[in-house]
Amino acid sequence: MIKIGIDAFGGDNAPEAVVEGAIAAQGVLGADCRIVLLGDRGSIMEQLSQRGCCAELFDIVHAPERIEMGDHPADSFRTKINSSIVVGFNMLAKGEIDGFASAGSTGAMMVGSMMVAKPLAGVLRPTIAISIPTVKGSKVTILDIGINVDCRPEVLEQYAVIGSVYASEVIGQSSPRVALLNIGEESSKGNAQAKVAYQLMSQAAEQGRYNFVGNVEPSHIFTGDVADVVVCDGFVGNTVLKLTEGFYAINASDGVVTPFWQGLNYEQAGGTPVLGVGAVVTIGHGKSTPEAIKNMILSTLHSVETDLVGKLRERF
Repeated sequence: MIKIGIDAFGGDNAPEAVVEGAIAAQGVLGADCRIVLLGDRGSIMEQLSQRGCCAELFDIVHAPERIEMGDHPADSFRTKINSSIVVGFNMLAKGEIDGFASAGSTGAMMVGSMMVAKPLAGVLRPTIAISIPTVKGSKVTILDIGINVDCRPEVLEQYAVIGSVYASEVIGQSSPRVALLNIGEESSKGNAQAKVAYQLMSQAAEQGRYNFVGNVEPSHIFTGDVADVVVCDGFVGNTVLKLTEGFYAINASDGVVTPFWQGLNYEQAGGTPVLGVGAVVTIGHGKSTPEAIKNMILSTLHSVETDLVGKLRERF
């Protein structure tokens, strides 16, 4: 039985959106998977009752404390031991759940990822990634998208390994094309960081570690013509992500509805996986809706089923 833990206190719209999203996810899960709701038992039971849902469909773990968005991540993780996030990570460490997802404090989730799940041996810095559609209908995975705003070239080279494994094992892309985000296609382009990273990735490709195709310009990210995995530091990656969210919002307000633009809606991704740590952890958007929560649970389950952590551990 696979158990996926979800933080019922996580997000701006919790617990209502979380419970509603969990109900929607439960409706499409197989009999071999169970959702574990972590939060105030009374509040969870009330939300389930209001929606006419039987509480016995879920495991409910009482965790009455909430880590607020404004709390100091490390301090709150240490002091709020009965919070949904801390209890969730402790269950993850004990093997009582197979994956943990939250739309709550990103900082606290990263503290738990580093201190409880812990980086895999050999990983310099874990990363977070997002997979979004291209106009061809394929997926492109971008990493890092926010937790490491300054990266040494050696870290970027590791992102290429991590992204290649993720695209291959989770997205299902054969020999995914890995590219370095840069201001030009030539190897001589970019700042000092990009130039050294290019050399390291080229050497790794010669050793058969992954399929490095060189630099990719931002204008080609969504074409699907150049790369399946785009590597960059978190400052650049987060800028690309928020620019994409902004363009989606503009098009949505103008009534533009196409499969490509709909795929850029954060609700479809659900959440971003924390890659390079010893457990399956997913971080959701703070404003997650029930649809986003449902997809976050399903993507967490998919990472468990594909043994993503095991595949990354084997590569490193």
